[in-house]
Amino acid sequence: MRSRHIAVLAAALLLFAAAPAALGQKKAKAKAAEAVDTSGDYYSCPMHPDVRSKKKGFCPKCRMELRLTHAAPKSAEKPEAEQPASEPEAAPSGQADFTPSKMEIADAEVVDQNGRRVHFYSDLVKGKTVAIQFIFTTCTTICPPLGATFARVQKDLGERAGKDVFLISISVDPATDTPERLKAWGEKFHAGPGWTLVTGAKPQVDELLRSLGAAVSSPADHSPTVLVGNDAKGQWKRAYGLASPKVLIGLIGDASEGRLDTAAEAGAKE
Repeated sequence: MRSRHIAVLAAALLLFAAAPAALGQKKAKAKAAEAVDTSGDYYSCPMHPDVRSKKKGFCPKCRMELRLTHAAPKSAEKPEAEQPASEPEAAPSGQADFTPSKMEIADAEVVDQNGRRVHFYSDLVKGKTVAIQFIFTTCTTICPPLGATFARVQKDLGERAGKDVFLISISVDPATDTPERLKAWGEKFHAGPGWTLVTGAKPQVDELLRSLGAAVSSPADHSPTVLVGNDAKGQWKRAYGLASPKVLIGLIGDASEGRLDTAAEAGAKE
């Protein structure tokens, strides 16, 4: 009888000793599964889609805020390694990525800050060197700095603004941003000739934003991206809109001379 009690006690001790190890293995497996699981939603950088994270954060390459991305169904292919989000720090001076030479820009009907109806591509972009940013007038975070940057670019361009180079601000909140609101917003930054601010009916503006790669589900989700392009040469570059005016002026100069395709690295290193 005593030997039986000893055997039962020994078995219980063995189970007790094995429990922590089993629990640790279970946690390790769960952690490993989480590390490779990309079937759910994740956060990614608008400028660098390869940067992905399960948590909110900032891109380690260009410091832009990561945006929620709805993942496609899991495939049998091996997923790309995640690049962890980083904590916010000082914004970079600039980052530029060359865009394929042909862009199919929607010729949507829009309304400028003076109430004039225009067709976006044929009236504002066709054959011109332009810089395009995306804003909304009730924004209190990145939009005021974007406006201030364009104001400095406009000043530095001097007589070239409205003659050789054209600045365009597109509202990503057309339901709120009337021409009058855009005009008042532009006046805060002394928008002069050659700087056009546009809004319009939401379906047309949404179509335009999609064609420019700037569609958003909510105005607050828009990124501080600036498109710099030379339509006559078919050259476009997507740049960080909060870069220093000097960087944007350099990219505009490259665009006007048709050198955007050879200046991507220089723009990123400024």
